[in-house]
Amino acid sequence: MTRIAMMGLGYGFLVLGVLGLFLPFLQGILFLLVGLLILARHAPWAERMLERLKGRHPHLKSSIEKAEALADRWSERTRAFFKRLVRRVRG
Repeated sequence: MTRIAMMGLGYGFLVLGVLGLFLPFLQGILFLLVGLLILARHAPWAERMLERLKGRHPHLKSSIEKAEALADRWSERTRAFFKRLVRRVRG
């Protein structure tokens, strides 16, 4: 359940990122990066793309790694929240 939700969220950010490349009021690159960070936990192609990005832009590597750590913490909190919610609903 949470895997599907996270993948939906990641793809949603990718769609917003693509739209943001053409619309001036959306930050396209930011949404693309957030979508890749979320999807990298579930989709091998997204993980490879992030690794390629780190290799091409070494000055961004530490920032991307910090964002990955933040995404991991956020993902764990979200997973714990959904587990508690399911327990309450079933309970």
